[in-house]
Amino acid sequence: MTESWELQAVLQLAVPGVTSYYDGSDKQRTAWLVHPDGSCARASATWIDPPEVHQGGPQRLWTRLERIRDRLNAEGNLPLYGSRVHITPDGVVHFARGAWRASYGDPAPEAAPHAPDMPG
Repeated sequence: MTESWELQAVLQLAVPGVTSYYDGSDKQRTAWLVHPDGSCARASATWIDPPEVHQGGPQRLWTRLERIRDRLNAEGNLPLYGSRVHITPDGVVHFARGAWRASYGDPAPEAAPHAPDMPG
């Protein structure tokens, strides 16, 4: 997952602050997802077998990742690729493609009340 920039980027939009780690030695593969709120997921598998997944904390990080991967498999790409990007004066980045919308960044405190909506 760490080498799939689009998957990583969409996961970061869906769960801001999530960090991923991966270790693949021999035929054993393990991936970790960690979030500052205490959520974590670990998925381990041998070779091409499906992973055994363990999750904890307030968010189900692996479940969120799987939803994104399901969309990638069903549609052949993710909406981030080819999306329109709009950066508001408060520094928030807004993405849009079709019906999909996502935003990234925290509004600057002095600009937040005056930030315009993203055009549809």
